[in-house]
Amino acid sequence: MRMIIAGGGTGGHLFPGIAIAEEFLKRNEKNKVLFIGTKRGIESRLLDKFGYELKKIDVEGVKGRGMKALIKGAYQIPKSLWQSARILKQFQPDIVFGVGGYASGPAVLAAYLMNIPTAIAEQNAAPGVTNKILGRFVDKIFITYAQTQNCFPKKKVVLSGNPVRASFAVERIQAKEKKNCRQLLIFGGSQGAEAINKSVMEMLPQLQSMKDRIRIVHQTGLKQMEEVKKAYRQSGIEAVVTDFIIDMSGAYAQADLIICRAGATSLAEITVAGKAAVLIPYPWAANDHQLKNALAMSDAGAAVVIIEKELSGEKLFGVIDNILRDGEKLRRLEENSARLGKVEAAATIVDVSVQLVTKKN
Repeated sequence: MRMIIAGGGTGGHLFPGIAIAEEFLKRNEKNKVLFIGTKRGIESRLLDKFGYELKKIDVEGVKGRGMKALIKGAYQIPKSLWQSARILKQFQPDIVFGVGGYASGPAVLAAYLMNIPTAIAEQNAAPGVTNKILGRFVDKIFITYAQTQNCFPKKKVVLSGNPVRASFAVERIQAKEKKNCRQLLIFGGSQGAEAINKSVMEMLPQLQSMKDRIRIVHQTGLKQMEEVKKAYRQSGIEAVVTDFIIDMSGAYAQADLIICRAGATSLAEITVAGKAAVLIPYPWAANDHQLKNALAMSDAGAAVVIIEKELSGEKLFGVIDNILRDGEKLRRLEENSARLGKVEAAATIVDVSVQLVTKKN
């Protein structure tokens, strides 16, 4: 079988697509996967590192970008549909799967018009604009949260969970390495997060009191990487600072506590890996979905939440210190996180997708 996975833009859309591709290729050595994305999205920088081929189309988002962007985006729709149709004719997919982001719209719609089986994945409780539109046309809709089914035709919906790459589950079945120190993993999404970076730099003087007992891996994004590196050097605290972590599953495996935003894909990875987390939701996420995601984790006893307007170096240090000093609390956070993880999400999606293709053919 042959599958096209369309979408991306951010890691939150792209990595679920990679998880689906991994599972699909694992089923049969003759299966083939092709990604469709844009030159501006994260997919153009990362997919070749994961061994996947990417075809690019010309499409941009228009939401909240003014009249000029709206006109430009509208002008690109026919072109992006034509580009998508040409790629589909060349690759001859059995199914086209949209994972969110601007590129998923034209590719999935072109597949619908060509009578190719289609599906989409919605990672968040509140669907994005593209998926709301595509939900009217596609054959199957895979969701992460039960309440999302009210946003789509119910007969199409499958509550699968958010697919996560298999490597994130390795820590579940391996004995933990004995360490003399605790490791923090800090990141703010694929682009970094200035508020998180700033609060970490603010807390470094306080963190010196435990510098012999911790190690830090910090994904900063490119913009603030040098500034953050300098702050760590001046504080004398050991840290690996990088703009982007390719082997994120390896970083999760070594981490004792994760400090990050509350995007749906990050939370799916955290729970599949069974890790404790301090969540700082992005306050301008559409429909405030990151806060909703974070509170669901907190309510389950799987994470501690800090609202960004309350975030400071002192506040962040206090939360981290409280967790790391209390081994029982850290263990409870890990256990509750693991209970939420849906290791089987990618397998469920591929199972249903294969059934869809068989039935439609």
